[in-house]
Amino acid sequence: MNLKISTKLLMMLAMIAGGAYTAGAQQVISLQKAVELTLQKNLTIKQAQYTEALAIEDVNQSKYNLLPNLIATPSGGYYFGKSQVTGAFAYATSTLNINGNAQAQVTLYQGGQLRNQIIQNKLILDVDKSSTAKVKNDLVLNVVTDYLQILTNQDLVTAAQQQIDIAKIALDRTQKNFDAGNQSQADLSQSKAGVSTAELNLTNAQNQLDLTILVLKQYMEMDPATSITVERPDISKLNDIKTAFDAQDVIKTAFSVSPDIKLAEAQQKTYEQAIKIAQGNYYPSLVLFGGVGTGYSNQAKTVTGETVVGSSQIGTVDATGQTVSSPILQPTLTPISFTNQLNNNFNKSIGLSLQIPIFNRFTARTSLRKAKLNLENAQVTTDLAKVTLSKTITQAVLDLNAAVKRFASTQQTYQANKDAFNFTQQRFNVGLVNSLDYNTSLTNYNKAQTDMIEAQYEVIFRSKVIDYYLGNQISL
Repeated sequence: MNLKISTKLLMMLAMIAGGAYTAGAQQVISLQKAVELTLQKNLTIKQAQYTEALAIEDVNQSKYNLLPNLIATPSGGYYFGKSQVTGAFAYATSTLNINGNAQAQVTLYQGGQLRNQIIQNKLILDVDKSSTAKVKNDLVLNVVTDYLQILTNQDLVTAAQQQIDIAKIALDRTQKNFDAGNQSQADLSQSKAGVSTAELNLTNAQNQLDLTILVLKQYMEMDPATSITVERPDISKLNDIKTAFDAQDVIKTAFSVSPDIKLAEAQQKTYEQAIKIAQGNYYPSLVLFGGVGTGYSNQAKTVTGETVVGSSQIGTVDATGQTVSSPILQPTLTPISFTNQLNNNFNKSIGLSLQIPIFNRFTARTSLRKAKLNLENAQVTTDLAKVTLSKTITQAVLDLNAAVKRFASTQQTYQANKDAFNFTQQRFNVGLVNSLDYNTSLTNYNKAQTDMIEAQYEVIFRSKVIDYYLGNQISL
């Protein structure tokens, strides 16, 4: 029995120790660390990097296309069966044939297409690099946005907890007054409702905080079960931010640093190069080729002598009537060795091939027209990207100005509601204000505090957005 108790105790201690370790292992995430982890682990960035790696291989291959092409075609076969001889079928001797050929060719001229393809692939690589940079910048902005939202939600949670404390103090006061007969059941119910409302506000605020933390984990490709703490920056540094920007100056700078503009311009250059490649279809192609070959057959033989196998009459002598005969000779055949056949049959070739396009069903013309249309479309895309960026920056500057004014207004509103609540609370404590008026004042105070917190972080966020478009490093 004691052993069982000891075992249970050890298990409980182990669980407590494990929980303490987990709590102690909680990661502290600063904005800089969040950005670094996102850039290291985010799968969207990895996809863009793989696309970039594929483009590098395309560049290398286009360079390799300038090299000669070499191909070897060895073949061998064993042949047997019937063959037709003078209309009749006869069994042929089985034959073994072995042949070997090697050919090489190099393109000397192809309308400049090979060189232009190298240039285009390099430009495509620049496009993919710009695309990767754009993905990184967009994710950095998203991380900063979510990070600031987490800070906002943390303050809102704190404010909601303070509201619960105040509401509970009010409920305790109302309960005492109700017990003393100084307040009605309606006042007590109103105070209880105030506590419930404050607790609901805390639940909603905590839920929003948990969601924004989950989004940050997703950007960092972190396990959702991982416990993290978001590091809070120095409030004084948060307040010391630039809020005055000239939209035209920001736009001018953004045009030179924006990943969106760089991506559009890089894509436009690839289509300019595609026109040169398409024009190469109108030019002839000149190819230098050469080859070597040899072969072997087990039926190949050479004559090494003659043997008399008989005689045949070829005529008679008129004077004597004597028969004139001629010996019948059969050649002696000896198989030619494998090595000798390879040497004897060795052959070489070299030459030039000129291919002149005359009519190719208008494919060259269609390719060129499509290349020109793609270029025109890319130019429009670049112009559209600039127009969109200009509108976005102008709106961002206006939003920042509005956020600054809203923050100043919420500060005044908060201070006024805070003073009003303090005065109302003092009167409520001595029984000069009922619970309805007290809760109304508390609600106004809580809302003013929430609005001020949200406005404060909105100013910070709007300012960081401008920094993003200026190409500045975003930090808190």
